[in-house]
Amino acid sequence: MDGQDEAKGLNFEQAFGELESLVERLERGDVGLEESITAFERGLALHRACQQALDDAERKVEILGQKGAVLQPQPFVADER
Repeated sequence: MDGQDEAKGLNFEQAFGELESLVERLERGDVGLEESITAFERGLALHRACQQALDDAERKVEILGQKGAVLQPQPFVADER
């Protein structure tokens, strides 16, 4: 399983927390070039996972908003990207 697949398995809070930690490490500058590149690649995968979670949540809210004052559950299928 690559970093992208691993990031998809995390919930938003987990992915965002790990992304914050990676950014802090990179900003401190206490990692070497190869480790920085690896951390950057992981950060991109985590960013994509967070963005996907936010996009999915936005679509759910739009579905609920279209129903007006009477909210009814609707099936939701996340896009496979």
